[in-house]
Amino acid sequence: MDKTLFSIGETLTFQSRILNESRKINVYLPVSYEKYKDKKYPVIYLLDGSGNEDFIHIAGIVQFGSFSWINMIPETIVVGIENVDRKRDFTYPTTVEQDKQDFPTTGGSEKFITFIEQELQPLLKNTYPINEISTLIGQSLGGLLATEILFKKPDLFNNYIIVSPSIWWDNESILSFIPRKPVAKKTIYIAVGKEGAIMESGAKKLFDMLESRSTNYDNIFFKYLENQSHGDALHLAVYDGFEKIFRSSKP
Repeated sequence: MDKTLFSIGETLTFQSRILNESRKINVYLPVSYEKYKDKKYPVIYLLDGSGNEDFIHIAGIVQFGSFSWINMIPETIVVGIENVDRKRDFTYPTTVEQDKQDFPTTGGSEKFITFIEQELQPLLKNTYPINEISTLIGQSLGGLLATEILFKKPDLFNNYIIVSPSIWWDNESILSFIPRKPVAKKTIYIAVGKEGAIMESGAKKLFDMLESRSTNYDNIFFKYLENQSHGDALHLAVYDGFEKIFRSSKP
């Protein structure tokens, strides 16, 4: 019996000057990647993207959705950003003392967004054959970060999948932000499970706020997953989000 390694991609480790630490990303490469050297691919950026978080099952949805007999999503490179300190990287500073106690390293999102813009995205453009279509996926605190990016630097990504966002952070102060108008219109998908009044109302408030500014965006979708909880909403939300975003964009 012979054993060989089974791989769906590769892992890159590099030193971040902005974050002053070593960072790691996991990269899923489409089936045709080695065959078609001149082909360029869209990219999905996945927060909480380590192998023991969400990388493997999200890459699986992408692979399945890009099968020719499914044809839901184009063949896409998936970049899973592994965490070092998600409570630091995914949150902006809070005025709530309990938040500070529960999240003692909080408040580093601005630096992390700069890392994505000035280090991670250029690295990927120099390493892989990617096109200009990019999607960001974030859940929970990752959904809070995705919302912050959408509001402050919307043109970093084309599509945003925001699941169970922690809008409650800092007494929902993110809802008082004035979103910057993107240069190019965006498609936004928001979902939440049966997660209690605070989480559910926060997601719905975010949707209502964005819908009121619908001229800034191509499409805005909202999904209430009544049979899912905070722990298992992401998988079904991402599948539904892919259907809404990519199938709706087809002629």
